[in-house]
Amino acid sequence: MRGVFLEWAYRRLGRRYPLVFIALELQAGFLVTGGTVLLLSLYYEGTAAEFGAILAITMSLTAVTLLYGFIRIKPRLAPIKDWIDGHRDPGATARAWSAAISLPLDVVRAEMLMPIAAVILPGCIAAIAILGLPWTAFFPLMAASLIAVGYGAILHYLTIEAGMRPVLVDVNRSVAAPVEAGMSALPLRVRLLAALPMINIITGLVVAAVTSDSNGNESLGIAVLVAIGVATTVSLELTVLLSRSILIPLRDLQRATGKVAAGDFGVRVPVTTADELGELAASFNEMVSGLGERERIREAFGTYLDREVAEYILSEGFEEDGVIVEVTILFCDVRDFTTFAATAGARQVVARLNDLFEVVVPIIAAEGGHVDKFEGDGLMAVFGAPQRYPDHAERAVRAALEIDRRVNRRDGDGGGFELGVGLNTGRVVAGSVGGGGRLNFSVIGDAVNVAARVEAATRTTGDGVLMTAATREKLGPAFAAADRGAHELKGLERPIELFAPQPAGAGDAAGAATTLNA
Repeated sequence: MRGVFLEWAYRRLGRRYPLVFIALELQAGFLVTGGTVLLLSLYYEGTAAEFGAILAITMSLTAVTLLYGFIRIKPRLAPIKDWIDGHRDPGATARAWSAAISLPLDVVRAEMLMPIAAVILPGCIAAIAILGLPWTAFFPLMAASLIAVGYGAILHYLTIEAGMRPVLVDVNRSVAAPVEAGMSALPLRVRLLAALPMINIITGLVVAAVTSDSNGNESLGIAVLVAIGVATTVSLELTVLLSRSILIPLRDLQRATGKVAAGDFGVRVPVTTADELGELAASFNEMVSGLGERERIREAFGTYLDREVAEYILSEGFEEDGVIVEVTILFCDVRDFTTFAATAGARQVVARLNDLFEVVVPIIAAEGGHVDKFEGDGLMAVFGAPQRYPDHAERAVRAALEIDRRVNRRDGDGGGFELGVGLNTGRVVAGSVGGGGRLNFSVIGDAVNVAARVEAATRTTGDGVLMTAATREKLGPAFAAADRGAHELKGLERPIELFAPQPAGAGDAAGAATTLNA
């Protein structure tokens, strides 16, 4: 119910919420002060007027202390107020989150000494003077008052933490804010070990005052000692056991979360209780199993599909309907593969092709291209989609020349095969194509068909790499090419002019090389 009220107040007050909340929360200091004076009245004899005077003095001192504390706390709220007011750039959001999550401990730590110096010391002296107590009464009065201050500090911390929750929930909708080791916060262990014994001490003092006929300095001193003794023996043992029953399962979850973050999806949290923590552990294990399955799918996705394409499909920028882009297509195919396959065993064929593609695929990836599909003894690669590159043609030519060098001009790298490589540049439709629950990200258009036909023409010209005039026009002046003339290509209505790109410094036996854009 309190959480619902705080959410409502946050929505209603907006940027004024932090200031109004802190102003109201500090009023709890008056309750602590009044409760302490009332408790002392149960241990010492005095008239109503005398205790009224003590109450008036301590309440006045408390008011001054709280006002001073409010003035000191107010600047800490500025980042939170600014964020609520609309200043939500990454830096402002980080400052608001840090200020809100650190506020409970910052307030308690900064304001802890003020009540002791400004309220307890003068209040104890005033009580001794007004009630006519011996000076030795200062010590039990001081001890009881310090217990009250400790209770008030815990009360402030937990209340401010609850009050900042609506703000932090709102901030986390804008940014995922991880808990960092350097943040100011009171560990859960400390809260449990401090709050529960403190409650028991105060309860013991109240019970002792109500049930005992004696009063005075000796009675309060004994009650404080007995309450502290009970809280640090019987009560503390129960508190430690309770803390362990909560913290150990949480520690297991924390360690398991760290392992999952490091990529270990085989970790499991032991389910050791049947309460909410046990349900949380079981849910965590179920979630990790799902994450592990998802990671296996992602790995398979990246194995059977180009990883760059897989990441694009999983990204928010993926357009299922397709886009029109200019790309450079690279086709390569093994020459005389049919003759080899007819005489080799199945395992040998697959092994030799895998050796070939172990060379070819990394070369394509190194230039930013991706393998669109494997077609038996060949493959089709795309440069310029899904990753856009303005120099896609140059990247494709560099990849083609490197494939030619590694496979056709050196022994052993290509598994003994010889490749023909064809290149063409043009506009295509890039998108997901398929049906029946099966899709394939690919590029479609005449540019693809032309590239395949250019690759076939390498058997006629004897070149390892051929490209169209469309690709040649996209190259910079550093690239040289030999004109192979116009060729009739299967399935195309008009002859296509072809060029053989040349490695830097290489001569051309088949024709004169020309420098582009010369």
